[in-house]
Amino acid sequence: MDDDSARALALEAAERLFTARGIQTVGMDDLRNEAGISLKRIYGLFPSKDAIVEQVLVRLNRSWMQGVIEFGERVDSPRDKMLAVFDFLEDRFRQGDYRGCVFINAFGELGPTAPLVAEVVRRHKADFQSYVTGLVESAGAPGSLAPQLVLLAEGAQSTAGIFGDPGPASQARAAAATLIDAALASARA
Repeated sequence: MDDDSARALALEAAERLFTARGIQTVGMDDLRNEAGISLKRIYGLFPSKDAIVEQVLVRLNRSWMQGVIEFGERVDSPRDKMLAVFDFLEDRFRQGDYRGCVFINAFGELGPTAPLVAEVVRRHKADFQSYVTGLVESAGAPGSLAPQLVLLAEGAQSTAGIFGDPGPASQARAAAATLIDAALASARA
């Protein structure tokens, strides 16, 4: 098996384990067993567990942002594109493995002790903020709407993860619709 294939196997295994169990509870032996790759090979591909965590989060950021963008592309109006963020979240929450935002969870577990992990988490949150800001600007709404929508999304992710219930997505969507409609009305006035 070449290095690229082995790296992909290790990252896929790490993603499954970290998402299901958290980061600190997963040992390198667990990763070896899940990936079917020797520890020597894993350490030859990644200098540390933190490097694996970092790469898993980079991959998850890419797929998460792609998912939220795809949901936005399914609708036409700027208002519906903003609301599609919450439709994406509801879809994620309905998947059986949802334990809360993996980025918030990673930061909570490792943030103070793993600067590279903390930076990837901050980058993910900044990417999401930037995406929502672009939607708000496209709709012609005041810029203050973007952080409000992001906070609703973040709260929905945490609440859904804690309670194992997809309901916070629709609740946050309803609150977002109210905020969006008020902001758009204010912008037209």
